[in-house]
Amino acid sequence: MLGADQTLEFQGKLYDKAETLPEARERLTTLRGKPHQLHSAVVVAQRGAVVWRETQSATLRMRDFSDAFLEDYLAAEGEAALGSVGCYRLEGLGLQLFAKIEGDYFTILGLPMMGLLDLLRRRGVLTP
Repeated sequence: MLGADQTLEFQGKLYDKAETLPEARERLTTLRGKPHQLHSAVVVAQRGAVVWRETQSATLRMRDFSDAFLEDYLAAEGEAALGSVGCYRLEGLGLQLFAKIEGDYFTILGLPMMGLLDLLRRRGVLTP
C-alpha cells in the first residue's frame, strides 16, 4: 500500500488545501512576493506495517503578481485551484505565479518519486 500527502509551510505555519476560491485568493495574496516550502511525504506499507517512508521539501518564491493577474488566474483555474495545497499547478498557468523554484519537480507535484522508484527497483517491482 502506498500513501502520499503534502503540506505548505509559510512563516512557520502549516497549510492544507483551501476549501473555497475566496480562501485560495487570500492564500495566494498572502504568499505573493514571498517564499514558502512544500513538504511532500510518501509511505509504503506492507501487511499493515510501514516498510519505507520519505519526506522531501522544496522552496518556491512567488513573484509580486498584480491583482489583475490573480483574478485572471483564479478565473482560468476555477475549482482546480483547490486541488493543491498551494492553490497552483506548475504544469499549468500556476507556473506564472513564481519568480524562483528550488527543489525536485516531483516533490512539488506532491509525490517524491526518485526514492520511491529506487525502493521499487530494490524490491524487484521494477527492473534494476
